[in-house]
Amino acid sequence: MKIHIQGGTLIDPVAGTEQQQDVFIAAGKIVALGNAPADFNAAKTIDARGLCVAPGFVDLSARLREPGYEHKATLESEMAAALAGGVTSLVCPPDTDPVLDEPGLIEMLKFRARNLNRTHVYPLGALTVGLKGQVITEMVALTESGCVGFSQADTPIVDTQVLLRALQYANTYGYTVWLRPQDAYLAKGGVAASGPLASRLGLSGVPVSAETIALHTIFELVRVTGARVHLSHVSSATGVELMRAAKAEGLPVSCDVTINHVHLIDLDIGYFDAQFRLDPPLRSQRDREAIRAGLLDGTIDAICSDHTPVDDDEKLLPFAEATPGATGLELLFSLTVKWADEAGIPLAKALNRITAAPANVLKLPAGRIEAGATADLCVFDRNGHWRIEPRALKSQGHNTPFLGYELPARVRATVVSGQIAFEQH
Repeated sequence: MKIHIQGGTLIDPVAGTEQQQDVFIAAGKIVALGNAPADFNAAKTIDARGLCVAPGFVDLSARLREPGYEHKATLESEMAAALAGGVTSLVCPPDTDPVLDEPGLIEMLKFRARNLNRTHVYPLGALTVGLKGQVITEMVALTESGCVGFSQADTPIVDTQVLLRALQYANTYGYTVWLRPQDAYLAKGGVAASGPLASRLGLSGVPVSAETIALHTIFELVRVTGARVHLSHVSSATGVELMRAAKAEGLPVSCDVTINHVHLIDLDIGYFDAQFRLDPPLRSQRDREAIRAGLLDGTIDAICSDHTPVDDDEKLLPFAEATPGATGLELLFSLTVKWADEAGIPLAKALNRITAAPANVLKLPAGRIEAGATADLCVFDRNGHWRIEPRALKSQGHNTPFLGYELPARVRATVVSGQIAFEQH
């Protein structure tokens, strides 16, 4: 389909520029910016006057809950949520049921996603069979089935010998290993960040050292093996500082933080509000400020939603027993704009963390607006606002610590591979 996006302000997160330009789309690609190519007759025109046009957003962590947890969410509901949030590419962790540790499961997920013809889905394969941390999976076969990397999701590998062998295997073929830096024993049983608040509320704590000890171990194994590692959901000031040092050393590492940790701190838990039961737990204001500084100087590559839909019933339990997780696909963009507004940084720079930068982590030619690029785009109203309420969300998971917030910027249309996949008037 030939589409003409007319009169919008193009936000280029790579060049850091904003300028009014028309966009012309044909055969799934951006064929021209500014002036129409010869003989271009649009089948559809999107009136973007007064609106902004950005690359489609790239989310490095979104659980779609299929297979196995369809009572919490389905591919249909969560991909609809992604499109409503302007997310055109997402990475899903392997902690489904069954675990994504066999080529057939990856192929089935890719087939289901492709048939829905919505957002691009990039599965991570399990690093070990059943995520049990004992036997390494067949990474070559999983990659041929469509995996973009290998992960343990939130389940650490306790046996360092297994992790060493997995990194050696991955490095042999140039694969990326995605790891949550968390020591299994130090974090065991913890439900909140260690500190005065957890002590006052009587909640078992997860110390910062659970993250930093894991980071030290991972960096040492990266030095030994040369493997490329992406660190998921760094949450502490000391963790950010260790990442900064590792990058300065030249280690092949990247990392992300969740949008929840960009905005919230442990004090927000209030009186045991289970909506704030997250993994990793929310930390101090100092940790949040370090995360924001790391995003600005490039220490932290990307912001992800860590979209984890859970049942309402699982959030009605006492804080320590509630299931960790929150919906985030529809909030990622607006919360990133909110951060840009609060920090006083250019919108293009903030959006880089949810477009080009995560695309670079994936080694994908996404997150860019340029002639010849795949037409994955988001048209949004920079001056629009919307209130986060359960009925406003397309995700099957309605639990989020941001319920009741009024957020800036509203998605008006999402284009995926040159097709209008979502439109709101």
